[in-house]
Amino acid sequence: MTGGVSLKSRSGFTLIELAIVLIIIGLILGAVLKGRDVIEGAKIKKVYTQYIEAWELAVNNYQDRTGQLLGDGTANGGSVDPANGAFDNVNLAATSTVEDRLKAVGLEPPTTNTGNPGSYFINAKYVRSTMTAYLYNLASHREGKHYNAIYIVGMPTDVAIAIDTIIDGSADGTAGLFRHYHDDSDWPDASATATVNAFYIYK
Repeated sequence: MTGGVSLKSRSGFTLIELAIVLIIIGLILGAVLKGRDVIEGAKIKKVYTQYIEAWELAVNNYQDRTGQLLGDGTANGGSVDPANGAFDNVNLAATSTVEDRLKAVGLEPPTTNTGNPGSYFINAKYVRSTMTAYLYNLASHREGKHYNAIYIVGMPTDVAIAIDTIIDGSADGTAGLFRHYHDDSDWPDASATATVNAFYIYK
């Protein structure tokens, strides 16, 4: 018999060790969630720059080059004569007239991820959707007047809210340049209403 004290083999974790493990797991989960948010933000930014802003620039550049409004009158890719300063409600995904007019004056139509300048696909938080853009003369239900606008059908609601914040600085579907259609109601809950129609007023 020795004079020392024998120790039993220790099993399990101490509270400090468990706390450290939980902290590490929390940091990992936080990094994963932050990374996912960054990816979602980048996708939404692309919708704005490659689709909405790209069409705004196309209209601006066409007007600078020709002095005419793109999508207004048949000579400018529209459908109604004479030209009157208003978009002719052109579905940019269903016709090539606007695309042809841009090319005719040396301008390139927007390049999107669908291969069709008038449509854009996004796998958003609550829904997968292919959006369609129009050059539309829309009536504001809130203000009682018409606006030339880039009208977008089938936009995921969470994407619309984020883009409203990018363009107007806050998410208010009833005011600013980017609005919910109809603009007499704010953006709905994205988890309950997967897609909305929205419009970007062309100035």
